[in-house]
Amino acid sequence: MTTYIALLRGINVGGHRVKMEELRRLFAELGLANVRTYIQTGNVFFASDEPDRAALTARIEQHLAQALGYAVPTFLRTPDELEELLTLNAFGHLAVTDNMRLCLMLLKEPAPTGLSLPLLSPKGDMEIIHLTGHEAFVVWHLLDGRAPAGTTFLDKLLGRQTTTRFLHTTAKILEAARQG
Repeated sequence: MTTYIALLRGINVGGHRVKMEELRRLFAELGLANVRTYIQTGNVFFASDEPDRAALTARIEQHLAQALGYAVPTFLRTPDELEELLTLNAFGHLAVTDNMRLCLMLLKEPAPTGLSLPLLSPKGDMEIIHLTGHEAFVVWHLLDGRAPAGTTFLDKLLGRQTTTRFLHTTAKILEAARQG
């Protein structure tokens, strides 16, 4: 059995508000074991003996879409994979200020190659610092105290099938997954 962390996009944004109890029920309906949720942003811990991660992801996405009536992009990582991303210390060289938010963005498609990093958005509000195979480490630069208003810059470069977690939240998600 493999333990996974499902990081979901769109569970509690806009008009969509899914209670964590319902989300746990939906994952349990798929026959997944040890289903738990963590905070309201769509983080689900579970175990599965499905050997094909892509098939498992597709099955979860299809079930959620049927049950909720809209697409829910799903990104599966094992606790070890998430820990490996955090130990990269991709932001370690930065002098972090109060006007910066450090983010981990998970990508459906492989990260583009050949980008010259760091890569700052035209507005100066987002900066890609580091890329791995399916992740981007991004700094949000608060302008006039405000976070970036949209992700058009990142969507064009990295694709629309993404989900983002603040780095400190990602560390808390990993800690909660390990406590299970």
